[in-house]
Amino acid sequence: MSSSTATSTNITWHAGDVSRNERAQLLKQKGLTIWFTGLSASGKSTIASALEQHLLHKGINAYRLDGDNIRFGLNKNLGFSPEDRTENIRRISEVSKLFADSSAIAITSFISPYRSDRDSARKLHQDAGIPFVEVFADVPVSVAEERDPKGLYKKARAGEIKEFTGISAPYEAPESPEIHIRTDQKSIAEAVEQIFAYLVANQLI
Repeated sequence: MSSSTATSTNITWHAGDVSRNERAQLLKQKGLTIWFTGLSASGKSTIASALEQHLLHKGINAYRLDGDNIRFGLNKNLGFSPEDRTENIRRISEVSKLFADSSAIAITSFISPYRSDRDSARKLHQDAGIPFVEVFADVPVSVAEERDPKGLYKKARAGEIKEFTGISAPYEAPESPEIHIRTDQKSIAEAVEQIFAYLVANQLI
């Protein structure tokens, strides 16, 4: 399905009366985006969900945006062609930036296989002065295939799913993520603690 859209014209950005700094002071929290990337079955969604719960129990406003869930609504008109994958990430980059601008911690969990798309998401945040933390949920393809909770790798190997990341479509691993987690070597709790410690050490929370 094509993701092409007409460019909006004759529009003007309207800034609100509350600055980001004022909002952060009033809410006693700074916004940022934590961007999980990794193969299907790498554990990124599981860790992201656990991180969201951990932050909320600490009294920190966080909201998780999951790749599968987003495709039921906002991105339900997109497929898995390279063009649609790029548009998928472009949209969620904008949405996560809005969440972060509201002083929430946006936690995104998307395969986001293309390095250029993730770099664009990072630049979007950087240009807006919003912290962007990339988390690489790293696991060998063989381990992801062994996990295969949705049976997707089996279908991809059988040719039933086309353009499946890691099998018939590429995954470009991050070169210098803020956080690198070997999910086959750490528990969920250990992964959450690693991320939380990074956020504290860098004065993001």
